Amino acid sequence: MGMGRIIAIANQKGGVGKTTTAVNLAAALAIEGRKTLLIDLDPQGNATSGLGVNKNDVPYTLYDALSEQVPLSETVRPTDIANLFLVPSNRQLVGAEIEFVSIDAREYRLKQCLESVVDSYDFVIIDCPPSLSLLTVNGLVAAGGVIVPLQCEYYALEGLSELLQTIKLVRDNLNPALVVDGVLLTMYSHTNLSKQVVEDVRSHLEKRVFQTIVPRNVTLSEAPSFGKPAVMYDDKSAGAQAYTALAKEVLARV
Repeated sequence: MGMGRIIAIANQKGGVGKTTTAVNLAAALAIEGRKTLLIDLDPQGNATSGLGVNKNDVPYTLYDALSEQVPLSETVRPTDIANLFLVPSNRQLVGAEIEFVSIDAREYRLKQCLESVVDSYDFVIIDCPPSLSLLTVNGLVAAGGVIVPLQCEYYALEGLSELLQTIKLVRDNLNPALVVDGVLLTMYSHTNLSKQVVEDVRSHLEKRVFQTIVPRNVTLSEAPSFGKPAVMYDDKSAGAQAYTALAKEVLARV
C-alpha cells in the first residue's frame, strides 16, 4: 500500500464507543493482514489496557515521544495480535497539554513524530481523547481521515455539528488534506429511538455514514477487562462481526 493511511477516531463526547472503535478497528485491520499501528492519544490509556498492556509499566509512552525525549519508534511495542503494534499512553500525557501551550507549532507535534514511522505501516489508527483539546487537534493534524463514532441516542446530532466544525477549522488552518472518512453509528439497540437516529443521521450525512452499524453488545463491554479486542475475545459475537465489517468497509474505501 505504500505510505500508511492515518485515521483519527474522534468525538468530543465520552461514552460513544470511541476507544472500542479504535482498538477493534485496528485489530480487525491487522487480522485482515494489514500492518497496523494503534496510537493511544488519550491520557486515560484505555486503548493501552484494552490490548492487555499495563499502562503504568511500560518503558516509554507517547508522552516521551511528544516531548522529544525518544523517537516514536522507541515507544512502539508489539501486541498479542500479529501485525498489530501499539504506542501506549498513561496519565503522563496530561502534562503534554500544559507543557506545549507555549511551544511553537505545538499542533504539529504528533505529525512530526509520525513522519519517521508512517511508511512502515499500512494503517495508523489514533484514539483521540473525548474532548476538543490540544491532543485531539494533534490527532486531527496528523491524520488523513477521521472516523466519528456516533451513539444512537437522542442528542447524537447535537455534538456532531460541533465536531464537524472543529474538523473544518483544522482543515482550513492546519491540515488541508483532512477528510471525514465516515460517521460510524454505535450502541444501536432495536428501539424506535435508535431507528430514528439512524434515519436522521443518514438523511443529514448520506454517503458519509458507514453502512456498518455497531450494536450494543456485551462482548464489547467485557473484552477490555480481559485485555483483548472483541474481535479476539469472541469473534462470533455481534460486536466483533460489526468491527470486522467496518474494517472491510475501510479497506474498500482506501
